[in-house]
Amino acid sequence: MPYQNKVDPWGNINAVKSRGLFLGNRGVLHNENQQIVASYIIKGWVTCLLEFKDRKRIVMSPKRYTELFFLDEATAFSAGHRPCAECRRIRYNEFKEKWLEANGEKLLGKKTSAPNMDNIIHEERISNKQKVTYPSTLNSLPDGTMIDINSKAYLIWESKLFEWSYSGYTESDIAPHENKQVIVLTPQSYVKTFSKGYLPEVHKSIQ
Repeated sequence: MPYQNKVDPWGNINAVKSRGLFLGNRGVLHNENQQIVASYIIKGWVTCLLEFKDRKRIVMSPKRYTELFFLDEATAFSAGHRPCAECRRIRYNEFKEKWLEANGEKLLGKKTSAPNMDNIIHEERISNKQKVTYPSTLNSLPDGTMIDINSKAYLIWESKLFEWSYSGYTESDIAPHENKQVIVLTPQSYVKTFSKGYLPEVHKSIQ
């Protein structure tokens, strides 16, 4: 029986076998029976490397943060996560630079720290225990953005749409240049960050 620790583009945590390319953290979400009892504990939702400095973890250990897994970085961003400032320092610095370029005014003069950024991002990812989504036109969205069409998730990438699954992507015949209304899953400040040139890492199936 697989653990309930695989995250989809809506941010839901499900029990499936596919692990994915990245690890994530939202705090201690499981109980002593390795059951998910909370969707998050902390506001600093991060995306980490699967391996870092020979550290070893036993998945869902008591009172240790719940190891979450994502197909790729595009999925993690859609769910509301950002690069970890420790194990993915270079990517975090790249992300922070572009995020501030696109969204710096939202800090209202506060320090450009990860916690202050996370406070803003958290309001964009979840409200009343529900994922925050918003409408936009398909042809206005940058590569890396995840959208919802008829309750299916699609990734916009290189002028194409790819349908998401836990095991990878399948190219869609929907044209991303269409001027049609869609529901955006990726938090708004992340979409603006992508528009400034930050591209999330995507699963090899996209090729």
